[in-house]
Amino acid sequence: MKAIWHGGFIYTMLEEGDRTEAVYVEDGVIKGTGSYERLKEKYGSPETEEISLNGAVMFPGFVDSHLHLIGHGEKQLQLDLSALTSKDAILQAAKERERQLPKNDWLIGEGWNENQFETPDYLTKHDLDRLFPDRPVLLKRICRHAIAVNSAALQAAGISRNTPDPDGGVIVKDANGEPTGLLFDKAQDLILKAVPPVSQHYVDEALTAAIKDCWTKGLTGGHSEDLSYYGDVSVPMKAYEKAVAGGKYPFRCHLLVHHEAVDRWEQLDKPSGPYVEFGAMKIFADGALGGRTALLKEPYQDDPSTNGVQVHDDETLGRLIRKAREKGMEVAVHAIGDLAFEKVLNAIEKHPPKNGRHDRLIHAQVLDNELIERAARMPIALDLQPHFVASDFPWVIDRLGKDRMKTAFAWKTLISKGILCAGGSDAPIEPVDPLLGIQSAVLRKSSHEQNGPSYNESECLPVYEAIKLYTEGSAGIIYKEKSRGKIAEGYDADFTVLSGDPFAIDPAQLHLLDIKKTVINGQIVYEKS
Repeated sequence: MKAIWHGGFIYTMLEEGDRTEAVYVEDGVIKGTGSYERLKEKYGSPETEEISLNGAVMFPGFVDSHLHLIGHGEKQLQLDLSALTSKDAILQAAKERERQLPKNDWLIGEGWNENQFETPDYLTKHDLDRLFPDRPVLLKRICRHAIAVNSAALQAAGISRNTPDPDGGVIVKDANGEPTGLLFDKAQDLILKAVPPVSQHYVDEALTAAIKDCWTKGLTGGHSEDLSYYGDVSVPMKAYEKAVAGGKYPFRCHLLVHHEAVDRWEQLDKPSGPYVEFGAMKIFADGALGGRTALLKEPYQDDPSTNGVQVHDDETLGRLIRKAREKGMEVAVHAIGDLAFEKVLNAIEKHPPKNGRHDRLIHAQVLDNELIERAARMPIALDLQPHFVASDFPWVIDRLGKDRMKTAFAWKTLISKGILCAGGSDAPIEPVDPLLGIQSAVLRKSSHEQNGPSYNESECLPVYEAIKLYTEGSAGIIYKEKSRGKIAEGYDADFTVLSGDPFAIDPAQLHLLDIKKTVINGQIVYEKS
């Protein structure tokens, strides 16, 4: 296919403010940019389509650098609790969902967040048992580092007062030693293993639902980690083969491989082509701030009895990174707390990636100046989720204390140190919409406060730098900086077309921009009617 795009504002992202009048695309690749008349004279033919932007604003395709794509699709299919603001509302929604389920199915919900309640309080089995005495119920906290289950689910998993905490996890128990139904991090696996396996059809349906929704948000690709959560790794692999690899649902999928799935993954035939590729080995170093399981150097200010959870001891973490090196892989490590981040840096120093390559540290929310300086000297890149600022403030200040907040969520400082940073959502944990992430990076305001302040305002990013996280940053972190993330000759023809100019409006209005078109490999996959 040949096409000349013109008639709007086309930001190349080659440098701030740089625009071109028109773009010529052939077979999914940008072959030329410049004046409309020059491109028409050079490339115009009966086979060349002319596509007018009708005054809309084109960017290189926005790419989410960290999400769980199939999990995002599940959120479209399952019970979504993320907008509910009380236990009663959650229980009512769960009861309504139950009416749609066959008799013996588990009831599974996604996204509760006690910080949205008038009085923050975790869900427990006591909340669930009175409505669901027999059906197993599993409700995932928004961070996916904690779950609440009822007694039927505990019984199905064989969890009792005598069940010890697994390594890297916590089974919360009451004063009498009885499980409360709340489980953190690796303890969740005890429940998840008891859940009946999902079908191939279910995973296929979730993946296609996710991609279709991402198109409507202007996303042309995503770096996803979801190969180890749906039974055998062949199940999600088949879903990607069927939906994406052949181009049925075009989407640039860069897949991380969880360390628990990597050996089996190596044995399988892998989908290939322009839409599916595989990247680093995924490891979790700690939990999350919401459940106080992110691993901190000092205890939590609002609960001095804990400083979080270390998912792997130092020896195991080093062994996993060494295993990745033996397989010729980099690592992508979830590290939210400062102590977790430090332990990952220690392990990478002992087992560095090959020259010219870098590891990925995901989240990097709680750091200190020493860690930031050290990271800047090492072969690492950072996956940032700007919308965590909107979700976690102001309650996170009570968790961490004001002193630690000075270098927490410090996106501008990290970028200023020359660290390669990419922008993502961690969907389904946060909204997948990149405009919300861009807006959060620029404004640093809480979504829980109507007219609240900008938190740590010195870390606010300019709009250009925020957009770069989702274009140049997402490309560079997977070594695609010479083929994606910019509008220039030789780059992939992936475009996000907006209704207005994000550089020309009040940043408070960024979330109101419409996605007019999403273009992948030169093909319009979504167009707002």
